[in-house]
Amino acid sequence: MKKTSFLTLALLLMISLLAACGGGGMPNPETGTTGTGTTETGTDTTEPATGTDTPTSDVTLKMFQFKVEIADAMEKLLAEYKKETGVNITIETVGGGADYGAALKAKFASGDEPDIFNNGGYNEAQLWKDRMEDLSDQPWVADLSDNVKDPMTMDGKLYGLPMNIEGYGFLYNKALFEQAGITEIPTTLTELRAAAQKLQDAGIVPFENGYQEWWVIGQHLVNGAYAKQDDPDKFIADWREGKTSVVDNEIFNQWIDLVDLTMEFSNDRPLTTDYNTQMTEFASGMAAMTQQGNWTQVQIDGIDPELQVGVLPMPINDDEALNDNIFVGVPNNWVVNKNSANKEEAKKFLEWMVTSETGKRYTVEEFKFIPALKTITYEPEQLGTIAASIQEYVQADKTLGWQWPKLPDGTSQEFGALMQAYVAKKITKEELFKQMDETVLKLAAK
Repeated sequence: MKKTSFLTLALLLMISLLAACGGGGMPNPETGTTGTGTTETGTDTTEPATGTDTPTSDVTLKMFQFKVEIADAMEKLLAEYKKETGVNITIETVGGGADYGAALKAKFASGDEPDIFNNGGYNEAQLWKDRMEDLSDQPWVADLSDNVKDPMTMDGKLYGLPMNIEGYGFLYNKALFEQAGITEIPTTLTELRAAAQKLQDAGIVPFENGYQEWWVIGQHLVNGAYAKQDDPDKFIADWREGKTSVVDNEIFNQWIDLVDLTMEFSNDRPLTTDYNTQMTEFASGMAAMTQQGNWTQVQIDGIDPELQVGVLPMPINDDEALNDNIFVGVPNNWVVNKNSANKEEAKKFLEWMVTSETGKRYTVEEFKFIPALKTITYEPEQLGTIAASIQEYVQADKTLGWQWPKLPDGTSQEFGALMQAYVAKKITKEELFKQMDETVLKLAAK
C-alpha cells in the first residue's frame, strides 16, 4: 500500500538543485525564547540607517502571523527591509498554544485588519477567499512547484505564497538511542514498543508528550489516522457528509494503539506539558522521543546546538509498507488582504522576502526553513539534522500528506479537547470515535 506526499516532487526538485547550485534558505509554531500560547507584538523594530541614501516612506504595513519560532528573526528581517526601502512593517505573532485562527477572526471583527496574514489552505482558504488578494501574477509564482500551490489554488487562481515546507514524525535523540542499545530505526508498532522498553530499562524517558497543546494532539497526531487511509480525500469527503464513521474504521482503531503506546511510556504530566516545556525538556536530553518536526530546530539549537536529532515514523500497526514514512506538507501561506489600501506595497514585500539575497539568507540561515521556491538554494547542513533526516524520507519516496486542512473549520481544536479527555481516561475509545463523528458532521453543516 504505497502512498506518496503531494509535496514529494517539490522537495525532490529542490534537493536536486543543491548539487548544481549550493548556496543558501526556515520552522513552525515557536522560538526558543518564547513561551507557548503567548502573543508577541512588534512595532518599529529599528530606525532607518542614517545617511543621505536612506530611503524614506510614509507607508506602514501591518503583519499578523502565527510562527512563534521565527518571531525574533522576522523582527530583524523587517528592520532590514526598512533600511532598504523605508517601509515600516509592524508585526504581531500569535502561535504555539494560542489559536491563531480565532485571533485572526477577532482582528478582522474589530476593524484592525492586517495587510499581510497567514492562511493554511484548502478549507481555510475557502473561508477567507473574499478577504485575500489574487497573487497569480506575482513573479515568484513561476518558481513554485505546482504541487505546493494546491492548498491555496481556487478557481485556477493562486491566493497565497507558501511559507515553507515542513515534515514531522517522532524526533529522536540519536545519543540516547545509542545509549539504550537501539541500532535499528523502529518502523512498526511492535518495533517502536521494543525501542521504548529498551529506553525505559536504561533509565531514559521514552516519550516527551506535549499533549497540553491542541494542535499537537488534535491535529498532528490525529493526522496519522487520516493520511494512512486508502484514499484520504475520499475518506474525508465521505466523513464530512456522514457517509462513513470512524467507529468501525480499521485505521482509526489501529491508530489509537499508537496513542496508547505514547502514554504508556510517557513523561510525567503530559496533559500539562506545553510546547515550550516539551521542546526544552527534549532538547535537554530528558526524553528520547517527541512528536514534532523541523520547525523546532531553532529552539533546539538554542539549547544544545550539538544535539543530533533524527525523525522516526509514527507506526500504527506492523505493516512496514504502511508505516515507514513521515508527514510532509506546507504549514502555512503568506496572503495579502484584498481590501488593504497598501496591498501593492504588501505584495512588494512578499516578493522581496523570497527573491532578495537578504530574504533568501533569512529563509535558510535564520528561519531554518526548507524553502518552497526552487530558486532559494542551500546546503543541507544549514538547516540542521532534522531537515536532513526529512530529506532522506523524501528521496526514498516515503512521505504522506497533511490532511487536517481539508476538514471543517474548528475540527482540530475540538479534536484536541476530545483527545485530551481520552488520554486522561475521561472517555473511552468508543466514546471518542462517536464524538469525532458528531463533531465533523456538526462543523460541516455550518
